[in-house]
Amino acid sequence: MSPKVVIVGGGYGGSAAAKALDAVADVTLVEPKDAFLHNVGALRAAVDSDFAPQIFLPYDHLLSRGRIVRDRAVRVEPGTVSLASGNALDADYIVLATGSSYPFPAKSDLDDSSASLEKFGATQKQLTAADKVLLLGAGPVGLEFAGEIKARWPQKQVVIIDPAPSILSGYSDAFREEILRQLDELGVELLLNDSLVQEPPTEVGTAGAFDVTTRSGAEVSAQVWFRAYGVTPASDYLSGSLAPARLDGGRVEVLPSLQVKGQTTVFALGDITDVAEPKRAGAAMRHAEVIAGNITALIEGGKELTSYEPGPAAILLPLGPTGGATELPGGELLGPEVTAQYKGADLMVGRFSETFGLSG
Repeated sequence: MSPKVVIVGGGYGGSAAAKALDAVADVTLVEPKDAFLHNVGALRAAVDSDFAPQIFLPYDHLLSRGRIVRDRAVRVEPGTVSLASGNALDADYIVLATGSSYPFPAKSDLDDSSASLEKFGATQKQLTAADKVLLLGAGPVGLEFAGEIKARWPQKQVVIIDPAPSILSGYSDAFREEILRQLDELGVELLLNDSLVQEPPTEVGTAGAFDVTTRSGAEVSAQVWFRAYGVTPASDYLSGSLAPARLDGGRVEVLPSLQVKGQTTVFALGDITDVAEPKRAGAAMRHAEVIAGNITALIEGGKELTSYEPGPAAILLPLGPTGGATELPGGELLGPEVTAQYKGADLMVGRFSETFGLSG
């Protein structure tokens, strides 16, 4: 009988781990959403109603042997995953891949794809009605969202406010200067080293005129606003001997093998880990590759496990379908044409459709 592997969470890392282990184990993927939400494309889905349906990918063809259980883990300890339905899954190995929450539209908190699609459509309507958009946060999400808005509505004004003195710390000056150049060309207004005295009086993502003041005294008028900051790891289901591995803030302490600290059969990947690197889809998928290899080694009786080593800083940052820039490991800078080719044009929908067995 094949060993049982339960993977909690069907995002980028969880789906990749499930697919990689499908041939060597009895895999159960626990995921409350009825379809994989391709978050890489979520910001474009908020501005383009034709594009939005493409980011929902059914799980039906992900696994050949394993199964998908549409449920939510409410308690996880070594050997057992307890579900919201009241059922429990026995497991020889567990992979924690529950990721994190983030303000809409970069991520959706809805489990039903139809309801989520309606929410994206509503946001597109609210944006259409606004002449000026305020984004709070000048990280990759805020910058990419600004690029999508300007690509869809070139005349719409976009203002980004962030308390940091500069954008994209940790990347090269050349990369940051290229992004700033393109933002300026698009007409995006950046108010850095500043923050609001208080948030706008309107609901986030809902059109309605407002005036706000920054701590430096700048006055900003707009008709809709969004948060582009605030990652919250989803790990509050850890219990028993797993609970001590949960750090303040929700991240989970892992060994270089990506085993949860103090455990041999429980692994964690992606946004919930304390691995020091940017929390992105690519990192979660690289974690999944290491974990799949290590679980396979344990199943086959191997003692040597592979250690995960974060790579050098790298980023693909599209600013709409044809803009943006890329910094490769080692610092090589690539411009908008290559960025569009690798990511911006379709935001990798084609690649992930193949992963989920939906094309060809």
